[in-house]
Amino acid sequence: MFPEPPTPGPPSPDTPPDSSRISHGPVPPWALATIVLVSGLLIFSCCFCLYRKSCRRRTGKKSQAQAQVHLQEVKGLGQSYIDKVQPEVEELEPAPSGPGQQVADKHELGRLQYSLDYDFQSGQLLVGILQAMGLAALDLGGSSDPYVRVYLLPDKRRRYETKVHRQTLNPHFGETFAFKVPYVELGGRVLVMAVYDFDRFSRNDAIGEVRVPMSSVDLGRPVQAWRELQAAPPSPAHNILRGMDWSRGSGDGPLSFQQEKLGDICFSLRYVPTAGKLTVIVLEAKNLKKMDVGGLSDPYVKVHLLQGGKKVRKKKTTIKKNTLNPYYNEAFSFEVPCDQVQKVQVELTVLDYDKLGKNEAIGRVAVGAAAGGAGLRHWADMLANPRRPIAQWHSLRPPDRVRLLPAP
Repeated sequence: MFPEPPTPGPPSPDTPPDSSRISHGPVPPWALATIVLVSGLLIFSCCFCLYRKSCRRRTGKKSQAQAQVHLQEVKGLGQSYIDKVQPEVEELEPAPSGPGQQVADKHELGRLQYSLDYDFQSGQLLVGILQAMGLAALDLGGSSDPYVRVYLLPDKRRRYETKVHRQTLNPHFGETFAFKVPYVELGGRVLVMAVYDFDRFSRNDAIGEVRVPMSSVDLGRPVQAWRELQAAPPSPAHNILRGMDWSRGSGDGPLSFQQEKLGDICFSLRYVPTAGKLTVIVLEAKNLKKMDVGGLSDPYVKVHLLQGGKKVRKKKTTIKKNTLNPYYNEAFSFEVPCDQVQKVQVELTVLDYDKLGKNEAIGRVAVGAAAGGAGLRHWADMLANPRRPIAQWHSLRPPDRVRLLPAP
């Protein structure tokens, strides 16, 4: 009744094979091992990259934090040195009025408040420099950097100076100085309180002074008073420091002095606390002393790094022939760790080169924590401004007068 299904015969050669009928054999072991190894390497590489990236971030943050700590430490150290800076003796005398410089009227110089007291038990005169008001503005910005020098005439060798107060015409000093003087000798003394405007790059200018004859003061009780500043008279000591001759008559005959001018040198200091690198750039010198027969010199500069009073490193500039105003602009670097910056000093010596004989020193300059005056001021400004070059002019001093004490 029903038709019989056709009996399948052998496939023809033109018919494609059925994929469901293809049998898959087992995967070889070496293929499995290769797949596992490659996957492991990929996972390890990703993990290693992530680890390195996180380490770099932590290291960068740590080094940045350390750099900030070093900068703050050095800035604080520099500021502490600035507070200790006092003017040198060479800077204490007033600069002469130039042709275009106007001398302020005595009513425009300002006022000074001081106190006097005598300690009869210790035989000391106590002089208090309290404050000043309405000082004359000698800087271009309409301000001044005042400090006060105190001494008792006729002895000018024993003198005291207050701290320099920056950019103010109404400074509050609040400092007291003691002079060991017998009471019976006070009547012949004159107290001088001279106010100066500090200038980093040139001579300090005299604002004015107050002179108090001690014979007119009743020291039976403490005295406190305001006085108007008077114009400071020119002094013979200023002529000495300017390299001029002067003489004065006395009972023993005329007395003459002469201070030889050695010249000036300009150099910059730069300290990078994070790298522990101190850079000294010798820029130029001017008005050097004549050392050769022809009235010139062949100057060069030696730069010494000292630690504990001993020279540990030495550099030198090129020799400039036949000149008293050489220009160098040569840089020298020294490795100085941040924890050693208080213990090192830099000494610059200007010498005259002699082909046949011994090179002769013209003068020296010392800067560092153990220096004083301009040398300490320059060092303090460098530490207070890390990574920035600080340039300053220095007057050369005789080689035998430059003595650095070991830094604390």
